[in-house]
Amino acid sequence: MKIYHSTALAAASLLALAACGKQEAPASEPAATPPATEAPAAETPAETPAETAPAAAETDTAATPAAAPASDTSTAIADATSPFADLPAPYNTADYNRGRRTFKLCQSCHILTEGGGNLVGPNLYGLFGREAGSLEGFAYSPALQEADFIWTPDKVDHWLENPNTFLAGNRMTFAGVRKPEDRVAVIAYLMSETGYDASKMPADE
Repeated sequence: MKIYHSTALAAASLLALAACGKQEAPASEPAATPPATEAPAAETPAETPAETAPAAAETDTAATPAAAPASDTSTAIADATSPFADLPAPYNTADYNRGRRTFKLCQSCHILTEGGGNLVGPNLYGLFGREAGSLEGFAYSPALQEADFIWTPDKVDHWLENPNTFLAGNRMTFAGVRKPEDRVAVIAYLMSETGYDASKMPADE
């Protein structure tokens, strides 16, 4: 009887311990699942825009200076396309509009078109490199018929300054072009419009 009683007590103790162990297991499960792991996930997206924003700003800043040199190029193309660009100095830097405007003082007496005939004055096409008083079909004054020089830009400049003092006795009734810059401009205009050829100029010019 004692042996049976001891065995029964031991079995009851084991059952109690087993029951206690089953009851303790659920209690430990909530502690094993910490909810703190979700907090860092919210911090990661917050850092990403802060890092990418400066990169975008740097890209925009670096792109800005690249457009600056465009005005220099356009400007180089304008100078190269000047009607006077191929003329010798100082005529290659003359103002085209000033030259055309100054020629209005001359156009009532002179034509610039090749084969265009003569007016009160001779046709000026082919003037540069031509001997003074030699255009066929025009009645020059004796002073020009007897003149002995070739029309060059320099000779035309002195003529336009004052025709009467340049060659006394000529019949040209023109007071002259007083401003040097106007003379340079109108000579450049004449050179560009009348077939100027540098190879026809005298060697000393």
